[in-house]
Amino acid sequence: MTPIEVLAIAAAGVAAGTINTIVGSGSLITFPTLLAFGVPPVVANVSNTLGLVPGGASGVVGYRRELSGQRRRALRLGAAAVAGGVTGAILLLAFPASTFERVVPYLILLACALVALQPRLSRALARRRPDGAEHSWALALFVYLTGIYGGYFGAAQGVILISLLAIFVPDDLQRLNGLKNLLTLFVNGIAAVLFIVLAPVSWPVVALVAAGSIAGGQIGAAVGRRLPPLVLRIAIVVVGTFVAVRMLAG
Repeated sequence: MTPIEVLAIAAAGVAAGTINTIVGSGSLITFPTLLAFGVPPVVANVSNTLGLVPGGASGVVGYRRELSGQRRRALRLGAAAVAGGVTGAILLLAFPASTFERVVPYLILLACALVALQPRLSRALARRRPDGAEHSWALALFVYLTGIYGGYFGAAQGVILISLLAIFVPDDLQRLNGLKNLLTLFVNGIAAVLFIVLAPVSWPVVALVAAGSIAGGQIGAAVGRRLPPLVLRIAIVVVGTFVAVRMLAG
């Protein structure tokens, strides 16, 4: 790789790590960057996932205060996320990553709509459950399905997860964002393990994306936790909509 390519990939990693921690969809920065420099699509997808795992861990550490008191919730939903990640990674190795490309923008737009409507939807669900209860089985199923998508392709996985958590879990949006980061790390982490064993990996790319995303994870945590809930919700909707429109436009 040339020095310009090295700097560009590392910078993309910083941007992706920052955006993933605050909202999600950072892969839509790193993945096209890798393709632009001639990395084959499957190798780019696999290497990008591996490279963003350290950045995800960095974001989780940055949001560790918000994760306090969520251990049982994290373990329950984490199991669903891991199972989904395994399923998605296996599907990626069996089918081309382009299979989801036509569906992904509409999934993202749906997630954005859910985030925007979350207060109303949460109130509607609250009327059908005891005080403080969560629709745990339904949420676990949706987390599993999102994990499949995340292990397979993963663009804007975080947008989808935060929309689900905000609707089904009666808790502060910043705390749910911390949980979203942890669940995303579970999905990407287990997929990365399978990719290391079974898939072609470009380790120089992984190292550059990882270095950038670690820094980005800390930046994202510092910025994200300072955003009021309304501003965070607006940021999720704006970024998610932009990503979906960009993908539809090709």
